[in-house]
Amino acid sequence: MTPTPGTPLSGPGRPRGPRGAAGLGRRAGAAAVAALLLAAIPAGAASSADAGTPKSATGPKGQKLTVSATTGLDPASEKVRVTGEGYGLTTGIYVALCKDNGANRVPSPCLGGADMSGGSKNSQWIVPPGDPYEGELASPFGPGGSFDVEIEIRSKGDGLDCADVPCSVVTRADHRASGDRTQDVRIPVTFSDQEPGEPGGVGVDVPAGTVSYKPVADFTSAGKPLDLLLHPDSKKLYVGADNLPDTADVDERGLYVLNPQDGKAESWISQAPGPTGELRASTAARISGPLPDDGVVYNYPLRGVGSAKSGDAAASGVWLAGTTITEIAPGTAPGTVLIAQGAKLSEIETATGTATRSLTLPGGNRFAADHARGALWFTDFTAGKLHRVDLVSFSVTASFDLPGTDWIAGFTAADPASGAVWVGVGRSVLVFDASGTLVQTLPGKDLARDAAFDPRTGRAFVVWQDGGNLSEPANDNNGTLTVYDTESLAPAATELSLPGNHSQAGAASLAVEPGGDTVFVTSPAEGKITRLTRQVSPLVTQAPADRTVRAGEEVALTARTEGTPEPTVRWQVSTDDAQTWRELDGATEPVLTFTARTAQDGYRYRAEFRNDVGTTRTAPITLTVTAATGGGDSGGDTGGDTGGDSGGPGDSSTGGSDTGGDGSTGGDSAGGASTGDASTGGSSVGSAATGGGDNSGGTGSAGATGATAGGGSVGGGNGVETTSGGGLAATGITVISVTLLAAALLGGGLLIHRQARRRTTGLA
Repeated sequence: MTPTPGTPLSGPGRPRGPRGAAGLGRRAGAAAVAALLLAAIPAGAASSADAGTPKSATGPKGQKLTVSATTGLDPASEKVRVTGEGYGLTTGIYVALCKDNGANRVPSPCLGGADMSGGSKNSQWIVPPGDPYEGELASPFGPGGSFDVEIEIRSKGDGLDCADVPCSVVTRADHRASGDRTQDVRIPVTFSDQEPGEPGGVGVDVPAGTVSYKPVADFTSAGKPLDLLLHPDSKKLYVGADNLPDTADVDERGLYVLNPQDGKAESWISQAPGPTGELRASTAARISGPLPDDGVVYNYPLRGVGSAKSGDAAASGVWLAGTTITEIAPGTAPGTVLIAQGAKLSEIETATGTATRSLTLPGGNRFAADHARGALWFTDFTAGKLHRVDLVSFSVTASFDLPGTDWIAGFTAADPASGAVWVGVGRSVLVFDASGTLVQTLPGKDLARDAAFDPRTGRAFVVWQDGGNLSEPANDNNGTLTVYDTESLAPAATELSLPGNHSQAGAASLAVEPGGDTVFVTSPAEGKITRLTRQVSPLVTQAPADRTVRAGEEVALTARTEGTPEPTVRWQVSTDDAQTWRELDGATEPVLTFTARTAQDGYRYRAEFRNDVGTTRTAPITLTVTAATGGGDSGGDTGGDTGGDSGGPGDSSTGGSDTGGDGSTGGDSAGGASTGDASTGGSSVGSAATGGGDNSGGTGSAGATGATAGGGSVGGGNGVETTSGGGLAATGITVISVTLLAAALLGGGLLIHRQARRRTTGLA
């Protein structure tokens, strides 16, 4: 039999158990192996859930944990993909859904208790390569301490109820290093049946969940930037650039490759083949698209089509016959591009410059290709026409009017997700659906110059430039960035002013990082690229509801939020029916816990979240505290007024349940059932046993100090204690009843019934 982690087995250096417990030990060990088998899901078989959006968190050692879905999860069952990187290769970890007990506290209990069939998929066990348990029971880390697994979670089960307690998908050190908190990385999750008290919360200065973009850096290392492409594979920022007028002593034309984080130039390809094939300094005017792995295809004036990647000394390219190239995009086959030379559309081979097919339209010079639908949208701004070209037959299949009279050429862009066509003309953006029907006109105060789409979030980004002529009342030299939802066409972020971004020296362009967290916008007039980052005011995802408890009971109020930067939280209390509020000292965690006192009846509580964007509060909830009943609750009232005004945290040491009722007198009453705090393994000496009903005067055990964490004790009919079966407790120690004959992998360790019974009966 494969040794089960945490199960004592006979052998050198391992003490043998009592002979009478041998059979039980073997059965418990077998059950433990079955529990471990539930983690043996192939590491590569992961799929993303539909609910929510991916979230990431960083651990104390720089580990990165990502969960594919975190909100609105199906409470019955939801499969989520969990990936990690940067984990150490010396410690095994568990991946599971657990109760989130806060920083530096072991996440426990966790979903995925004993499963005799070995068919559960609630957890994963990841170990260093070569670990003794690698194989059927555990999966090995990949390169760099990485993993990619799938777990199946639900809102309730195995002693866990995420409707009552905060839950997170976590990594934590396995049983061999259960006290190691350096492997704890937590990502909170909520299920669809956990609706917030008030959706989104109440925004104080801006509406909850307000999205905006903040300039964080200006890159001035690429001459006069004209066009941008963020490479999907290499993640490098490619910049097509021209010369800046104020740096005439330096020829800055060419293709730049920048580090998107700091803007430093990693490469500069300044030369490309001219009409005779000789290399010469060339402006990179428009970028067509990416090459596999790294590099781009681009157009350089007047009729050059080149390709280059980071580190190249010069671009390779061809010089075409005909007129100036006015537009370029990827072709319909590898190694080809689509180009416009005025009203002439052609598809050419980039290696030879040979045109494989051509088409002359009534007019126009700009287009957008939608390869997913086999369409190309060719814009004739002068005539006010939009032509649809079928890329299979290479023929015009329809033409549409561009309404309006202000035909200042802007841009034509196709949404890859929906096939909608966005056309910037003058101070407006015309949005057509994939059939060519105009669905909406988006007005702006500046000139519409470029658009980019993020299919992951369904957002469209539009950069607008000021005209630059200050003699016109509409101009102020400042441009604008706007963001729209591509389905509703409603604004999806606060409008951002771009000071100094005007069109006198060239049209602005932009690039969007997948997910929309970062946006890059060019300002040719200023010779810079501005890096913008997404920020979101706090949006409440889980809020507390009104609570009714008895005096002496523990209260746990949970509030969670989303926001960028990560919001901080402060809990507040009102003792005068929400007329005035004050912050509770030290209450800076998502979960507020305290012992209810009678003086707190009617108190109001709320959580206030803050970040750089704004402040959001949960709707106030009311705490109703009823009188305690039973002798054991007398301690609940003791000190109630003393700790009441504190509002919650910090008062648990005052008037605790140390003065539990006298269970030794028994009789028919069940007094004295409460002693200490069972969730933390309380050590107060009260009467932890109640006298049996038929054993009036029976003396229960004299109060087991520090009893099993998470488990209570009840006096039997003859006054002798029996365990009531501790669950997966907050301390991570699992107490197993003899009727289960199984072990819970994620309780923090394996403890067989024999050991539990010794402890509860006072045996060493």
